[in-house]
Amino acid sequence: MLNLELINVIDACGGKIYLPEGKTIEEYSNKRPEGVVLDSREVKKDYIFVAYKGERVDGHDFIPQVIGKGAMAVICERVPNDVVCPCIKVEDSLKALTDIAAYYREKMNIITVGIVGSVGKTSTKEMVAGVLSQKYRVMKGLGNHNNLLGLSLEILRLTSDIDMAVLEMGISDFGEMRRLAKLVRPNTVVFTNIGECHLEFLGDRDGVLKAKTECFEYMDPEGYVVLNGLDDKLATISEVNGKKPVRCGAKDQDVYAEDIKVSGVYGSTFTLNISIGENETGKVHTGMPGAHMVGNALEAAAVGKIYGLTFDEIAKGIEETRSLPGRSNIIDTSRYLIIDDCYNANGASMRAAIDLLSTANGRKVAILGDMYELGERSDEIHKETGAYAVSKGIEVLLCVGKNSKSMYEAAMGSLMCEMQSISYFETVDELKKRLPSILEESDTVLVKASHGMNFAAVVEFLKELK
Repeated sequence: MLNLELINVIDACGGKIYLPEGKTIEEYSNKRPEGVVLDSREVKKDYIFVAYKGERVDGHDFIPQVIGKGAMAVICERVPNDVVCPCIKVEDSLKALTDIAAYYREKMNIITVGIVGSVGKTSTKEMVAGVLSQKYRVMKGLGNHNNLLGLSLEILRLTSDIDMAVLEMGISDFGEMRRLAKLVRPNTVVFTNIGECHLEFLGDRDGVLKAKTECFEYMDPEGYVVLNGLDDKLATISEVNGKKPVRCGAKDQDVYAEDIKVSGVYGSTFTLNISIGENETGKVHTGMPGAHMVGNALEAAAVGKIYGLTFDEIAKGIEETRSLPGRSNIIDTSRYLIIDDCYNANGASMRAAIDLLSTANGRKVAILGDMYELGERSDEIHKETGAYAVSKGIEVLLCVGKNSKSMYEAAMGSLMCEMQSISYFETVDELKKRLPSILEESDTVLVKASHGMNFAAVVEFLKELK
């Protein structure tokens, strides 16, 4: 149950209440909703349903259905003719949702950790939450809920039995991070890196840095900033609110790793060194695949130390964290080992995924698709990716999509030996027709592209191949 009464919801969104005939506001005002959702399929008894008109469907059409499920109230832009439950009429349903979430965040006395960066936000979120959960009751953001609407829903999942929330904060343009930070009010911000993403709107990496550091304007002035100490752009941040950031990565920094032993898709073992307060060191293992996951673990360790966890608790949290579907998730089928990294992609994350594939046993197959929102550098980054895959010795490279034609052409021009095979497919359907004849038993197959390419369908196809 939310720590919120229906009357608070009405006040927070500035809506006008319409009640069933014969009912008074006093009968509803102190009722507490169980949750707030946008999707009618998620409505349960005593939930509030936010109806809005989307590109494909209009939520107002589902109002009778959610009332039948026991919805406590509906927030809407059009009041139905037959009002059988409280209907809160607003000018903009989605703005109403964010207004309610902002009100609720100010009401809830919990610690929020915001995960910011171009690459690795989800894996770092999982690692930070895994560490903190060794001592605290932690809620972590779900799926792709990292924009204003998604984070509003996450804030409205908070309940009084939660100590901390670990939330991704994702943007694509200037001004968006400011709005997210105003909503989340992060007590600690963790920066993974500053990469070449959303260049269509942000221009270059300096623009990315400027847009993402807008979060400092609304973070807790007494809070902490944890930075990837190996990132050249993040190195320019000397202090925030008069405090030095906690830096992770290099040997002379607050948290770093030594004696790193990468076991490819099976994770890494390393010596963790923490010098926040007293110096602590010890062996740690992460099962999350790829050398880049060590950096995520360092930042998670820093957050754990900031919030009073012991070294053993930090190590256990890192070891127990596992990858999510679509994010360097390892799937071992009867025929192939699949590296499911299909959730999203940009130049840096492509290189990291190719590095991971290059450590695998057996024949290495990379199914790579279009990367979006790269602006004027799109063609260049696709070419760099194709050449990089060849340089890492990937035996089979399958390039898919309009933008990936440049990736294919650059790869063909960089061939190192006749043993490497490179193919181009305009669509996912064309790829799927050819895959059974291309793949061999015991191949390790990387699947990666921007989310809009729907490479999750490729992963499912591979899982079903016999």
